[in-house]
Amino acid sequence: MTSERTGSPDAASPAVLNGTIASGPAPYGGGHSGRHTYAALDLGTNNCRLLIARPGREGFRIIDAFSRIVRLGEGLGQSGELSEAAINRTLSALSVCREKMEMRGVDRARLIATEACRAASNGGEFLERVRLSLGLELEIIDRRTEAHLAAAGCAALVDQEAQSILLFDIGGGSTEVVWLARKGSGPQPHALESRIRAWTSLQLGVVTLSERFGGKQVDARIFEAMVNYVSDQLDAFVAQVEQEDRCMRFHLLGTSGTVTTLAGVHLGLLRYDRRQVDGLWMSNDEVSDAMDLLRDMTYEERAANGCIGHERADLVLAGCAIFEAIRRCFPSDRIRIADRGLREGILMQLMSADRVWRGTTP
Repeated sequence: MTSERTGSPDAASPAVLNGTIASGPAPYGGGHSGRHTYAALDLGTNNCRLLIARPGREGFRIIDAFSRIVRLGEGLGQSGELSEAAINRTLSALSVCREKMEMRGVDRARLIATEACRAASNGGEFLERVRLSLGLELEIIDRRTEAHLAAAGCAALVDQEAQSILLFDIGGGSTEVVWLARKGSGPQPHALESRIRAWTSLQLGVVTLSERFGGKQVDARIFEAMVNYVSDQLDAFVAQVEQEDRCMRFHLLGTSGTVTTLAGVHLGLLRYDRRQVDGLWMSNDEVSDAMDLLRDMTYEERAANGCIGHERADLVLAGCAIFEAIRRCFPSDRIRIADRGLREGILMQLMSADRVWRGTTP
């Protein structure tokens, strides 16, 4: 898959919250008409994703995008290393990203790598290979940074009347969970840093969970075992936020291929459409119904589904198990679906640092 799953390159991106993580320049071209052109690359355990954008009247305008499933972390749980096959798949995708950045004249960028490179014994060697072969400087971010970037990228979708919400990002090798309050304390109570009351990063995701329990044939017993496994990992965080306020408008806010796939299945889409999914509200019952539909499909039926495809067919039920564990630990009548995340948070922070960010801040 060589096209951006999350929508057309010309679609305008909505505003996101101001953040706090600094970033520096990474020259790849000559810019455009005297303005900076920005890129954000997120290399995860499963996906390699790129957004290229320029500042706009209300945030930024995406001018190019790319997404490819590379499964960089395939087999990592057993071997502790990135395999040569996974590295070669990823280098191929990164080469496309490099070409796109050059073609678009990107002169401000942040290129991040997450759990697979954090966990692999040869993660540093892989990044050096990327630098030498492609000239791309990837940065392995820590779990705190990943959680905060996810919050920055999605927080504009929070119900502004809610006193607090639970935001989560289900990745390939890790899952970030953030308790976000409506208002923080201190001199900047509306700043993102102040509003994050607690966060955690679980060292499990759709790739690692499916490799542990199986992904193609998942019966009720296996599914429940996955849910229980994830729930055990969430216990400490549940205790940490037990005293936090949960008003009547408390809700979940999810970003990942899992939640967007569930939304597409719920809508009955023949082909995934970001415009119909990003920002969608789903009730708890609607999530349960969509999950039941997915669990009733055979592997072949999942692979043939236009919102899933063969590249996700063996991962989506592991994602559903993570989502189900989160729902059981943090019951809510509704969830909002986000087709945005780390890359949008990076773009916003790069533009904020250059003082060209015009997006709104809740």
